[in-house]
Amino acid sequence: MIADIEAGKVGTVIVKDMSRFGRDYLKVGYYTEMMFAQHDIHFIAVNDGVDSELESNDFTPIRNLFNEFYARDCSKKIKAVFKSKGQSGKPLTTNIPYGYKKSETEKDVWEVDEEAAQIIRKIFKMCISGMGSSKIARTLGDEGVLIPTAYAQTKGRCEGRPFKKANRWTRQTVNDILERIEYVGHTVNFRTYQKSYKNKKRIDSKKEDWLIFENTHDPIISQHDFDLVQELRKNKRRPQKKSGEINPFSGMVYCADCGARMYLSRSRNAEQEHLKCSTYANDTSECSVHYIRTSVLRELVLGELNKLLETVHANEDEFVNAAMEYASTAQSQEVKKARKILTQSEKRISELDKLFTRLYEDNVSGKISDERFAQMSANYDGEQKRLKQTVSELKSFIEATEQKTADVSNFIKLVRKYTYINVLTPEIMHELVEKIVVHASDKSSGHRQQKVEIYFRFNVASASATLTHGNQGKKGKAA
Repeated sequence: MIADIEAGKVGTVIVKDMSRFGRDYLKVGYYTEMMFAQHDIHFIAVNDGVDSELESNDFTPIRNLFNEFYARDCSKKIKAVFKSKGQSGKPLTTNIPYGYKKSETEKDVWEVDEEAAQIIRKIFKMCISGMGSSKIARTLGDEGVLIPTAYAQTKGRCEGRPFKKANRWTRQTVNDILERIEYVGHTVNFRTYQKSYKNKKRIDSKKEDWLIFENTHDPIISQHDFDLVQELRKNKRRPQKKSGEINPFSGMVYCADCGARMYLSRSRNAEQEHLKCSTYANDTSECSVHYIRTSVLRELVLGELNKLLETVHANEDEFVNAAMEYASTAQSQEVKKARKILTQSEKRISELDKLFTRLYEDNVSGKISDERFAQMSANYDGEQKRLKQTVSELKSFIEATEQKTADVSNFIKLVRKYTYINVLTPEIMHELVEKIVVHASDKSSGHRQQKVEIYFRFNVASASATLTHGNQGKKGKAA
């Protein structure tokens, strides 16, 4: 219609009433008061008695404003209904995740679509085996697996034009599947929001604003496999060009002195491949030399893991008791330290609030100048912001640590999967090991000695070994 008006094809516009023309009073006012007048359009709203050729249209802007109030009020009521539904645990999304389908008997219940669920499990399994998102996407495409939308079309669950390449998976599609917590059996509401009822664009919410309801439907993926995939995806794992293998230590080895990750330095000679401190590599004055060959570390970790397997299989009850005691001790020490820092930070924040008040009073009374006030208040404000950030992080850490009890039973289940480990894979590393800490070499005794600490998952135990090197040899004494 607007295009025809601008082309000079329209002389009169007639609507039932002003609300049918629009409920955005700014846009309605622009068209009726300015654009239509510029193009000499005769505008009529029948039920409201509006006629642009008459002079009795003074109440029209107010009527337009009331029309917008009605739209705004409807938006508030709809939002309230959705908020109530979302807080009750019922899923808000109308786009059910790939792998699920609506129940035929209950509207808000999801059922597992076994055909698609098999693909979901396969994607997670490929990721755990060390494959990246791009390779997973290529593999699914080569096998002729339909992409989620194309699959939904074949089941009559959505409409649209047929895809030219219905099996062309993308890296982003795979990433979205690997990150969806719904596959564990949880419902996630309020993932997105709208800034205004006038703007239909959906904006992603922060994760802390999500509302998660656990165990609302049947899971496709176990919590352990989901957590393992998230852990694997945190660390970039590039396969070696020749062998195509992924180094199992990527993102898991840390420097004992500066705490930074140790980066992998590849070599044509596998025996020369090593890990080194990233801080020292960038600036030799910031840290000392921390270096260990991956072949030595692999042999050490394999030895400690197999010792652990042997211990658990030989005397499971004794291991469980020892693991519970170790986890309790380690957890209490970390929480105690965090609580002390938290108390100090909260005390300082309270002191800064009082200092702000005094500073303002001194400025008003003329005891300090405006420039001095601005400088001091900026310093105090910066300090308080940093402290509040610290407090928030400490509270999250304490809460997570206290909730993370020594889940020894889960660790035992993992250990039962293996009798003896011959090859160290990324999957085994991330299932059983949390991190490895490498200390600097010590040459004071005449031999090059190096301490390595291995921390197992679920806080069940740790291992410490001292390597005595000839040419970075393989002698080790473990404790």
